[in-house]
Amino acid sequence: MKKPNITLLLAAFLILLVISVGKEIINFIVDLQWFSDLNYLTVYFRKFLAQLELALPVFLIIFVFLYFYSVKVVNDYVNFAQDIVVKRSAGKYKKIGVYTSLFVSFLVSLYAALSWWNDWLFFKNAVSFNYSDPIFKKDVGFYVFRLPFVYDIYRLLMVVLILVISATVVAYVLMYLSDKTRFYEISERDGNLFRAIYNKEILEKAFREIAPLAAFFFLLLAVGYYFARFQILYSTKGRVFGATYTDVHVTLTFYYILSALSVVVAFLVFVFLMKKNLKYAIISVLLLPLFSLVMALTETAVQNLIVSPNELDKESRYISYNIEYTRKGFGLDKVEEKDYPSKKELTWEVLQKNRDTIDNIMINDYRPVKQAYNQLQALRLYYKFNDIDIDRYTINGKYKQVFIAAREIDQENLSPQAKTWINLHLKYTHGYGVVMSLVNDVTPTGQPEMIVKDIPPTTSTDIRIDRPQIYFGELTNDYVIVNTKTGEFDYPSGDKNIQTNYKGTTGIPMTFPNRILFALYEKEARILLSADITKDSKILIHRNILERANKIAPFLLYDDDPYIVVSDGKLYWIIDAYTYSTNFPYSQPYGNVGINYIRNSVKVVVDAYNGEVDFYIADEKDPLIQAYKKIFPGLFKDIEKMPAGIRQHIRYPQFLFDIQTEVYKTYHMTDPQVFYNKEDAWDIAKEKFDNEVQYQESQYMIMRLPGEQKEEFILMIPYTPSTKANMVAWMAARMDKDNYGKLVVYKFPKNTIVYGPLQIENMIDQDPNISKELSLWNQQGSTVSRGNLLVIPIDDSILYVEPLYIQSQNQNALPEVKRVIVAYKDQIAMEPTLEESLKKVFLGNATAPEIIEKTQEETKGSAEGQRELIIKAHDTYEKAVEAVKKGDWASFGKYMEELKEILKLLKEGVKD
Repeated sequence: MKKPNITLLLAAFLILLVISVGKEIINFIVDLQWFSDLNYLTVYFRKFLAQLELALPVFLIIFVFLYFYSVKVVNDYVNFAQDIVVKRSAGKYKKIGVYTSLFVSFLVSLYAALSWWNDWLFFKNAVSFNYSDPIFKKDVGFYVFRLPFVYDIYRLLMVVLILVISATVVAYVLMYLSDKTRFYEISERDGNLFRAIYNKEILEKAFREIAPLAAFFFLLLAVGYYFARFQILYSTKGRVFGATYTDVHVTLTFYYILSALSVVVAFLVFVFLMKKNLKYAIISVLLLPLFSLVMALTETAVQNLIVSPNELDKESRYISYNIEYTRKGFGLDKVEEKDYPSKKELTWEVLQKNRDTIDNIMINDYRPVKQAYNQLQALRLYYKFNDIDIDRYTINGKYKQVFIAAREIDQENLSPQAKTWINLHLKYTHGYGVVMSLVNDVTPTGQPEMIVKDIPPTTSTDIRIDRPQIYFGELTNDYVIVNTKTGEFDYPSGDKNIQTNYKGTTGIPMTFPNRILFALYEKEARILLSADITKDSKILIHRNILERANKIAPFLLYDDDPYIVVSDGKLYWIIDAYTYSTNFPYSQPYGNVGINYIRNSVKVVVDAYNGEVDFYIADEKDPLIQAYKKIFPGLFKDIEKMPAGIRQHIRYPQFLFDIQTEVYKTYHMTDPQVFYNKEDAWDIAKEKFDNEVQYQESQYMIMRLPGEQKEEFILMIPYTPSTKANMVAWMAARMDKDNYGKLVVYKFPKNTIVYGPLQIENMIDQDPNISKELSLWNQQGSTVSRGNLLVIPIDDSILYVEPLYIQSQNQNALPEVKRVIVAYKDQIAMEPTLEESLKKVFLGNATAPEIIEKTQEETKGSAEGQRELIIKAHDTYEKAVEAVKKGDWASFGKYMEELKEILKLLKEGVKD
């Protein structure tokens, strides 16, 4: 078998090293240009400098320690060795020690730099929370900002020390084994091998070397036990998260004892090893595991014999701490609770006084709307609506809730023949425009009524879009090069394609050196060789808006649901970003990551055309964002500096609200006894969506909260008891102007039964007329599905609305809103429109002409009134056609009479 060629192996290693280093240098130069282009170079260097601040001292300290210690061990080996070859190789052994020290120091410092830079910056820039933990009375900032880095350093020292001790033991064992003639002489007098070895000079030297290391290890262990006491604030042993009775009265005491005992053991181990008394050194070491065993047994005994028989009495105080700090950690300590009497009768007159609420009821759902947008407004195969966002706009002077979606380029949908490098990176560079529809409006066929649509965007409203191109979005996952000779596809116009050139200020110029650089960076030679790229061309990278924001500020947690905004004729993306911690004492962790503190402290705004990224502070009271502001002084802007047109579209994020509502269903109970027994535990209300029972989604809606003067945009969710279906409360997050971020919970009286969503769903299932019609539609080549059941509080009453979708089984058929179900108390109606269902519930069984006559005076001659009559005429005609199909000629005659009256009123309205 041939021996491996050392020279070739070394050459291969050097080539790989050069490639790896070269790649990092390329990435570094690209990052420098990208951050500089966005004016965030100081942010990039702050992180880079923080990593250097950590890496350099860690590297130097560990290297110096390992180097001198390795040299010392090598010298000992050489001095004791009898072999002349060993003595001649001393220099080689020292080089091995140096290289090993360099390698270990580099790995450790690299790990520290990559993993601990954020902890280090927090440690340096800690701020106060202005309230302390209840056990040690330290400001919470100590646990969030300082303690994590202290643990980092402690773990580093322990790992390095264990490695050194292990290496020392191995080194001296190898020394012993390498020269048996000197160190392996058995005493003929007693034949005791252990005593013969024990008395040898090399082992005496080994004991003297290991003794101070072992002593330092146990002194460090004493420090570890001292800091371990803070971990009881994150204990999971008791009834609740955090320190409980046993932790405070037993575990904490033993940590003090173990810390002191470790100091004693350090002294004893040092003395006995120096005296070469291995037996007593081992006995000294065993004191620690012995006391750890006593600690575990004592904890178990106290928990079972003292705490468990009197758990509520013993744990009540600690349950209170858990409740208090969990509410603080998730921002629930400022929730305003109010009584919602639910005593007023909801009448037609009350509905009219809350017309702005009624006119913004969501009778469509974002899921079928997304299907409709993609089928009706994608217009070309390569366009795609990735997501439907819900927002509010003042449209023609009225405050309206809308669906809005961005029309982006999805290059995956290009035909295989069109997926050339030029098309993917030079030609198809951007999406185009948005589509918008009112949440409460559908066409006569049941599709969303689009108020902004088509290419170029058209609208009958006062919404203006002057710059519809989308170069940065959710689907822009690859680089593009703009301002090339090829010309960029802008939008289709009939049989022609309109072209454009990028006029934005961002982008890295394609100078010749940069063409070489990015050819290497993207591993694409055509960037260098293409004749279409000129000196005026720019490359746009990191175009995915989430990737873009995370590249700048990776220490924030980003919402995965950015939303598009139209403001002053331009398109912007808003991303909600969160500060978070897993180190908040006593707060119950949430999710797999264990987050127990979270705030939506940052709103990120990305220009969809120019790619500029701005970070605005939305919660200046958050200590974490205060620390980050100190760390990155040029990164964050005050929310007041956000353009007014964008600021009026900031939303309370559904992601945070859903976390808070989940936590609050348990932590609304502030009395320890009630909490302990879970006497008043809540659950998120359930509904039947798409014919399956599931938890309700939180819903954005425009409504007037009880006691308020005008409608506002809110996010709400209803609660039920944990084991029942009736509704007990609902939570709302406010987000308009000065009310942004306020949480309010409206609780129903305990002696009143208010139907929950699932109970209403069951009532709908049991309604014979509705059940009959649903069965009939399902048998006629169609599929019937129910949308979200909306729970709408109106003037101390609750109204329930659920849209009904019918979808043909034909290929590419779209779900259409064909009926709207309205429920109030025990009354249920299902009619073609929301208005009809409301009238049937609140005005009884009056005929259509009677209803129209009742509302004629308030709608006569108005555009809204005429539109309502047109919809009514269409629905009455459809009912007449259905009656003919069933052979119900009596109903047919009634509907035709109603249609005659409606047309008469329409004619009078036109005259007016």
